Amino acid sequence: MPSGFQQIGSEDGEPPRQRVTGTLVLAVFSAVLGSLQFGYNIGVINAPQKVIEQSYNDTWLGRQGPEGPGSIPPGTLTTLWALSVAIFSVGGMISSFLIGIISQWLGRKRAMLFNNALAVLGGTLMGLAKAAASYEMLILGRFFIGAYSGLTSGLVPMYVGEIAPTHLRGALGTLNQLAIVTGILIAQVLGLESMLGTATLWPLLLGITVLPALLQMVLLPLCPESPRYLYIIRNLEGPARKSLKRLTGWADVSEVLAELKEEKRKLERERPLSLLQLLGSHTHRQPLVIAIVLQLSQQLSGINAVFYYSTSIFESAGVEKPAYATIGAGVVNTVFTLVSERVPAMSYVSIVAIFGFVAFFEIGPGPIPWFIVAELFSQGPRPAAMAVAGFSNWTCNFIIGMGFQYVADAMGPYVFLLFAVLLLGFFIFTFLKVPETRGRTFDQISAVFHRTPSLLEQEVKPSTELEYLGPDEND
Repeated sequence: MPSGFQQIGSEDGEPPRQRVTGTLVLAVFSAVLGSLQFGYNIGVINAPQKVIEQSYNDTWLGRQGPEGPGSIPPGTLTTLWALSVAIFSVGGMISSFLIGIISQWLGRKRAMLFNNALAVLGGTLMGLAKAAASYEMLILGRFFIGAYSGLTSGLVPMYVGEIAPTHLRGALGTLNQLAIVTGILIAQVLGLESMLGTATLWPLLLGITVLPALLQMVLLPLCPESPRYLYIIRNLEGPARKSLKRLTGWADVSEVLAELKEEKRKLERERPLSLLQLLGSHTHRQPLVIAIVLQLSQQLSGINAVFYYSTSIFESAGVEKPAYATIGAGVVNTVFTLVSERVPAMSYVSIVAIFGFVAFFEIGPGPIPWFIVAELFSQGPRPAAMAVAGFSNWTCNFIIGMGFQYVADAMGPYVFLLFAVLLLGFFIFTFLKVPETRGRTFDQISAVFHRTPSLLEQEVKPSTELEYLGPDEND
C-alpha cells in the first residue's frame, strides 16, 4: 500500500475503522461554519435590544415630523421588535421546505456554498439599516439570514452525517450543535456595551455575520462532495471513489464502494420520496413522528425564549447587569454541549435556574434532533424527512419568537411552567418511543421500526456503516 495511506483494523479480524484524516476535519469544519452563523444570528438580537429599539424610535419619530408624538407607541415598538426577532424563523420555515430539492439538485457541498449568498445579502441589509434609517431593512435582512439558517439546519447535518464513519457519527454530529451554541456565545460577548452593543456599533454587530460566510465560500471548494450523493444519487463512480480516498486516507476503497453499490441496488427499489409521498407512507410514519416530536421538544422546551429574551428576563428578575448573566447562560450552553419577585436573592436564583435549564438542554434535546433524522431515514426519504423536520423546528421557533413576549406579559413569572408541562410530555414520549442509535448501523436502526431479523440473519448477514435503512419496496 502506498505511503500516506493506512487502514486501521483490529486484531480479531474486524473491518478496519476509518481514521480521522485532514480532509475529513477540513470538510466538517467548513460545513459547521454555517452552523456557527446560524447560532450567531439566534443570539445576536438579544443583548442590543435596548439600543436597537431606541434606533427604531428615532426612525419612527423622524418619519412623523415635528408635529408628531414624542415617542413611538409601546404597542408598535413591541410589535416591531417581536417581528424583528420572529421574521428570522419565517425565513427558516420557508427555506427548510427547499432542503430536499436543493440538496438533490446542487449536491450537499454546492448547496452550502451557494447558500452563502443569502448570508451575505442578509448581513449587508442589517449592517446598512441604521445608515438608511430603515427598520424595514433590518427586518428584511433578518428574513434572509433566517432563510440561510433554515437551509443550513438541514444541509450541514446531512453532509456531516453522510461523510462521517459510523464510530464517529455521533461525535461529529454533535459538532453541529456545538457550532450553533458557540455562535450564540460569540454574539452575546460581542453584544456587550463595551464591545459592539452600542448605539453606534450595533449595525456592525449584525453585519459581521458576512465574515464566516466569506470564509466558508473559500474553504468549501477545497472539500470533497459526499460520496453517497455522488454515487447513489448522481451515479458518478469515479468522483465518488476519489471522494472516498480523500475522506478515508485509503488507497483502496473498493470495499467501501462495494457497500455503496449494494445500497444503491437496494435503493433502486425505493426511489427518492417527495414530501407528499413521505407524509403518506405507512412505512416511514413512525420514524417521521419521532423526528418531528424531537424537533418540537427542542423548540417548545423554551430554549429560544431564553436566548431571544434572556436579557429582559434577567432584567425583570432584578439582575443589575443582565447582559453578563446572558453571557453566562451562553457559556453554560457551550460547556455542556461538550460534555419571582424583585427580591435580591431571587435574582441569583433566576440566574442559577436558567443556567441549569440551558445545561440540561445541551445534554439532550439540543444536539440530538438535528442529526438523528439522518440516522432514522435512508438515502431515498432522507431529504424529504429533513425538510419536514426542519419545517417543524422553524415553525415552533417562529411561534416562540413572536409570541413569547406577549405570553410573558400575561403570565408573568409563571410563563416557564407552561414549558415545564410540555417537557414532561416530551420526556415520556422519548422514553417510550425513541430508539437508541449509538454504535448501531443503519440496518440495525431500521430493524427497530420494521421487523425483527431472524436468528439466521443475525448470525450470517454482515452489517456495515453504509447499509440500507428502510424496506425493500415502496408503500
